[in-house]
Amino acid sequence: MNLRPEEISAVIKEQIKGYSSKIAVDDVGTVIQVGDGIARVYGLNNAMSGELLEFQNGVIGMALNLEEDNIGVVLLGPDSGIKEGDQVKLTHNVAQVPAGDAMIGRVVNALGEPIDGKGPIQTKTFRPIEKVAPGVVTRKEVNVPLQTGIKAIDAMIPIGRGQRELIIGDRQTGKTAVCIDTIINQKGKDVLCIYVAISQKASTVSKVVKTLEDMGAMDYTTVVVAAASETAPLQYIAPYSGVAIAEEWMANGKDVLIVYDDLSKHAVAYRAMSLLLRRPPGREAYPGDVFYLHSRLLERSARISEEYGGGSITALPIVETQANDISAYIPTNVISITDGQIYFETELFNSGIRPAINPGLSVSRVGGAAQIKAMKKIAGPIRMELAQYRELAAFAQFGSDLDKDTLDRLKQGERIVEVLKQAQYKTMSVENQVLVLYIITRKYLTDINVERIQAFEDEFLTYIDTKHSDILDEIRTKKEISPELEDKIKAAVEKFKQDFKN
Repeated sequence: MNLRPEEISAVIKEQIKGYSSKIAVDDVGTVIQVGDGIARVYGLNNAMSGELLEFQNGVIGMALNLEEDNIGVVLLGPDSGIKEGDQVKLTHNVAQVPAGDAMIGRVVNALGEPIDGKGPIQTKTFRPIEKVAPGVVTRKEVNVPLQTGIKAIDAMIPIGRGQRELIIGDRQTGKTAVCIDTIINQKGKDVLCIYVAISQKASTVSKVVKTLEDMGAMDYTTVVVAAASETAPLQYIAPYSGVAIAEEWMANGKDVLIVYDDLSKHAVAYRAMSLLLRRPPGREAYPGDVFYLHSRLLERSARISEEYGGGSITALPIVETQANDISAYIPTNVISITDGQIYFETELFNSGIRPAINPGLSVSRVGGAAQIKAMKKIAGPIRMELAQYRELAAFAQFGSDLDKDTLDRLKQGERIVEVLKQAQYKTMSVENQVLVLYIITRKYLTDINVERIQAFEDEFLTYIDTKHSDILDEIRTKKEISPELEDKIKAAVEKFKQDFKN
């Protein structure tokens, strides 16, 4: 066998060309202390804040405290398999969650892993859970309504796409119910929804998922769950995971509604984590950055201009108060971050007024900009009349002689309260709301008995739907009430009222 030297040298040259000396360098540290879901690690000088670390047994942790001689790591899994002396590696990644249309209809945990038994999520898109909120230049004004389907809210405290509206009140006053109704009302309105359950009982969350499935709302909804049984770090990152999923859709020009249920439990989870990390406690033992915790989350909700994607994220954060105290630390923090609040009152709830919204303490800082012209025109006087009724009702209790004007206002107020009552899962289209509010603001119900008002409303809407559907079509398409349309509505109301048996 003849070996030619030039062939050998050509092969060697090829080998040398393809040779590269890669040295794999791993940053490895050592666990010096572990317990209560927190580990202290020595030797990882290059760790970044928020970076994910991998422990020897495969558990992932997140670096939160970068101190001089060690780092404080919160564990995103059980700490039972981790012991002193174990090795810890840097992953050079920050926490991220899967995003995109594959998330629609899924129930996932705080890390975006499916927990609904429907198999893995097929997506190549991932988003970091922490991201800087859109700046002033990228934003657009909020002037497109997000219809909740609830008369009291759409008339008096309207919500626009891209707004942050706080839902606040004591426990068991109907806060979650209103948010679920709002999600259900987005059916067919081209709005994707995300429901983030923070520290809720697993049974409660499964009930919510079942309701959404029964109502056909899971076709456009994603549920992110960090149940009460899960560790504080998972409860802490859950809302950030939710908004990261929403941001992918917003960047693609879609409108998203996200519900955080609830941020008071989120703050408690963060407090537990911070105290275990030995961060100095402040007011009510919360750490000093608890305001920033919620502001960096809620500021990510916005309506962005076309050149940046043109989508929007509307946030409904829920905060639970103790004994109606809205001046406590977390409620005042979140009130100052949001664009208004809807306040639910225990007394109203117990007296059968549901949704139990107090219009005096509720406000939308977007206001009429988030209403269609027809609603703006009709709903104007309602708030004032309700406020006057509340004030006069307090005096009327003393039983003194009342003049005719006062009696008329009390009568009108009673009827407004009755009209604004609404059962759960019974959302109403905006055109039907406009008609119902028309008959109350134009005082067509003054001579109808209060207990017959619900029946009047139901029969009137059926009558309009069957005999005058053109009125509904015109409100739906033109979104305003012309003088001719008002004459039509007036004639229809008067005709129906003659036939209605009080």
